[in-house]
Amino acid sequence: MQYLLLIYSNEKEIQAMDTAALGTMMQEYAEFTKSVVQAGQFKAADRLRPVSTASTVRVRDGKVVVTDGPFAETREQLGGYYQIEAKNLDEALAVAARIPSSKRGSIEVRPIWPAEDY
Repeated sequence: MQYLLLIYSNEKEIQAMDTAALGTMMQEYAEFTKSVVQAGQFKAADRLRPVSTASTVRVRDGKVVVTDGPFAETREQLGGYYQIEAKNLDEALAVAARIPSSKRGSIEVRPIWPAEDY
């Protein structure tokens, strides 16, 4: 089964990190990514641009409304994701716990609903 691991962290805290701390975090991500690739679990991953570049689209009464920014104001923002293959939820949760940002933010684990199943 495939799972999407959504990485939430506080952008301001990341932007305030000094070069050494940021370098350490990026090295941790490189090691984590290598480990899921080697385990055959890796499907996809990307880092997202800051929420200041986001737009939110809503259709109300047939009219498209576009607003700047993310859907909701929160302390943590969606910063990236991993799409993985895991035997079950327990395995997906174990992988999510190894993502470096789980130490500072949170990781939402969502099973992917394949199109052929709905």
